[in-house]
Amino acid sequence: MLDLLKGPVIAVQEFFLLTGRSIGNVFRSPHYADDVILQMDTIGVGSVPIVVMMGFLSGAVMALQMSRALAQYGQVERTGMIVAITLVRELGPDLTALMVAGRNSSGMASELGSMKVTEQIDAMRALGTDPVQKLVTPRLIATCIMLPLLTIIADFVGIFAGWVISYVLLNLQSRQYWTTAWRALEWNDVAQGLVKPFLFAFVVALIGCYYGLRATGGTQGVGRATTQAVVTASILIFLLTYFIGQIFFALT
Repeated sequence: MLDLLKGPVIAVQEFFLLTGRSIGNVFRSPHYADDVILQMDTIGVGSVPIVVMMGFLSGAVMALQMSRALAQYGQVERTGMIVAITLVRELGPDLTALMVAGRNSSGMASELGSMKVTEQIDAMRALGTDPVQKLVTPRLIATCIMLPLLTIIADFVGIFAGWVISYVLLNLQSRQYWTTAWRALEWNDVAQGLVKPFLFAFVVALIGCYYGLRATGGTQGVGRATTQAVVTASILIFLLTYFIGQIFFALT
């Protein structure tokens, strides 16, 4: 029994050690600003098309489906309220984080895993460069900056898509939709919608880097690390969603 638990316990310990070193490097020089900007472009700008598409389809589907349920109670005009609250509080941060995890956690794991199995990271250490500070911390900083911004874009595009469906198919007035959507949002909803992606960013970046740095076994090991990174990041995103929701629910 103890042998079975030894592996997971060591893995958790190594992950938290990597997390501590990565966060500590934020406050130590050198900062590798060029790498941070490059990762912001890769993680943020590169993810904009898929985030916009996901946000638009989510808002459109939600408006269409919720209008049917609200029509039973004669409350179709509240479609904007439902779309805004659901996107800002839950679906926007969660779906954006999942999209970024699928695109970038896998990319980080494969990139660092390839460097690991080809001994580039060992060469970096031999030259006196800290691989965590050079490779992990810039990705962490870039993800923490870009994921909340991507979430804001997804929320806005989703609410806009809800308006398109409401105006074209449900015959709702634009003023009616936007007024209900705006008034439905409270500071608690906005705070929850911005805290979540910031915390998700740690999961997306650190999980991808962690599995990449521990990859072994050549190309097969890199592929295995990539799969593990995406699966683990997705599970942790859902777990964080539950706990963050519980905390904000207790504060209201």
